Amino acid sequence: MAASEEASRPFAGLSDVSISEDIPVEGDISVPVGPSRRDDEFSTLDEPVKDTIMRDLRAVGNKFIHVLYPKRSSALLRDWDLWGPLLLCVTLALLLQGGAADHEDQGGPQFAEVFVIVWFGSIIITLNSKLLGGTISFFQSLCVLGYCIMPLTVAMVVCRIVLVISSGRVVFAVRLAVVTASFGWSTFASTAFLADSQPPNRKALVVYPVFLFYFVIAWMILTYSPQQ
Repeated sequence: MAASEEASRPFAGLSDVSISEDIPVEGDISVPVGPSRRDDEFSTLDEPVKDTIMRDLRAVGNKFIHVLYPKRSSALLRDWDLWGPLLLCVTLALLLQGGAADHEDQGGPQFAEVFVIVWFGSIIITLNSKLLGGTISFFQSLCVLGYCIMPLTVAMVVCRIVLVISSGRVVFAVRLAVVTASFGWSTFASTAFLADSQPPNRKALVVYPVFLFYFVIAWMILTYSPQQ
């Protein structure tokens, strides 16, 4: 009978237990919101469109500066984008239009041809780099190769201006010097960014396709002649 009464009151003995006043019996179970607030500070969902465009334009301008002053920096690789390469490719293709070869059926470069040469060549070089054991990603390589076309695009602008002024051997010598310097600058800038991402014993195998890629573009610029 006593056993049945004890079973019906299993917590009866706890009534005599006293809790010391020094032991806290209350607490805060609220969830900390510190990290979420830091994430909100970097959120661009509520950012005005104007601020977004200006930030992207500043990023593209900074990458142009890196190409003008090439050094072994990870900035161009870390914050890669394809806006700059697309802008340079379209500008170069537009500047190569209207040549004499286009109207004499000599196979002058059309807009689509220049576009395909630039992007298809960049993709081939990137795949070659990856197959040789490069640690750079696919889009990072496209970004570097595209941005390093800028010296050749500037050379094309200079050549168009010079050809408008006059023509002759002196003008051709000036064009040759400008295109050669731009070709060397593009090759040097691209290899400066891509050097550390390749195995030491295979860098020459990566640089050679880059040399050919920019040489083809430089040759198209040098052989351009305006419509008479």
